[in-house]
Amino acid sequence: MNAPALRVAPSIHVLERGWLSSNNVLLFGRDEVAMIDSGYVSHAEQTLTLVRHVLAQRGRDGLDLLVNTHLHSDHCGGNAALQEAYGCRIAIPAAEADKVRHWDEDALSYRATGQRCPRFTASQTIASGDVLRMGDLDWQALAAPGHDPHALLFYCAQEGVLISADALWRNGFGIIFPELDGESGFDEARATLELIRTLDVRTVIPGHGAPFQDIDDALDKAFSRLDYLQADPLRNAHNGIKVLVKFLLLERGRIALGQLPAMMRDIPLLRITNERFLQMDDVALSRWCVAQLERAGAAHSDGVFLLDR
Repeated sequence: MNAPALRVAPSIHVLERGWLSSNNVLLFGRDEVAMIDSGYVSHAEQTLTLVRHVLAQRGRDGLDLLVNTHLHSDHCGGNAALQEAYGCRIAIPAAEADKVRHWDEDALSYRATGQRCPRFTASQTIASGDVLRMGDLDWQALAAPGHDPHALLFYCAQEGVLISADALWRNGFGIIFPELDGESGFDEARATLELIRTLDVRTVIPGHGAPFQDIDDALDKAFSRLDYLQADPLRNAHNGIKVLVKFLLLERGRIALGQLPAMMRDIPLLRITNERFLQMDDVALSRWCVAQLERAGAAHSDGVFLLDR
C-alpha cells in the first residue's frame, strides 16, 4: 500500500510491504521508470500485480531499471519475475557482481539462511559515490555496511530523501549479520549511522515499515540499540536466531515443532550462531526459540506447530 502523507517529489511512489518483503520504491522519470528493491520470491506475483497497477495509474507500460540496495532475499527475490515480465536492466552493488554472475548461493547467503531467491542477471553495478538519475532526480549511492557488508543507501540531496534499506528503520535496523559469522559488523553499522547523521535528510524511506520524517529520534533509537547489542554480542545472536526463524514462519505460516531441532542444525547460519554463542543442543535451542517468540507475541504454539502471529 502507499505510505500516507509523504512529503516527497511526485516522481517517487512508495509501495510499503510487510516484513517478508522489503518496501518497493518506484521512480518515474520522463524517459525511464526505475524501481528500488523487489521483495521476497513468495510475494513475486503480488509484487508484479502492485507494479502493474502503479504503472497503469501513471500511464506507463514498462519498468526499465531495477536497483537493489543489497542482495538479501527479501530485497531481490522478485528480481527474476520482474526481469522476465519487463526485460528490465538490473543494477546491483559492485562487490556482488561475481557472486551473481556465477550464482553462488553460499556466497549470496541464501543457503546459509534457508531462504530462496530465483536466479536473475545483473546488467550493471553500482559503487559508493556513483550518482544515478532516477525519477528525474539525482541519487547518490553511499556505502552502508553493518547489516550487510555491501549494502548501499540512496540519497537525494535535492529532495532530502534517504532510501535507507535495512541500515535505519523507524525503530532500529536489520540484524548485524557479519557478527553472527565471526566478522566485524558493529563498528561498520555505527559508521553508517554516523554518515546518515551528516546528511540533510527530511524523509527516510526504510527497507521495512512506513516512511518517516523524525530522523533524529530514529537515529537516537538506532544508536541506543547498537550500544545495547555491542555491549554483549550474545544479544545480537539471540536476536539473529529469533528473526531468522520468524522470517521462515512468515513465509511458511507454520513449522512443525518436531522439525525445529533439525532446522536449527541444518540451516548453516542458525547452526553457526548457536555454536559460537549459545552452545545449546538442537532440542534445547528449539525450545528456547519457541519460548522467546511466544513471549514477544511473534508466534504461538499449539503443541504440534509453531504458528505465525
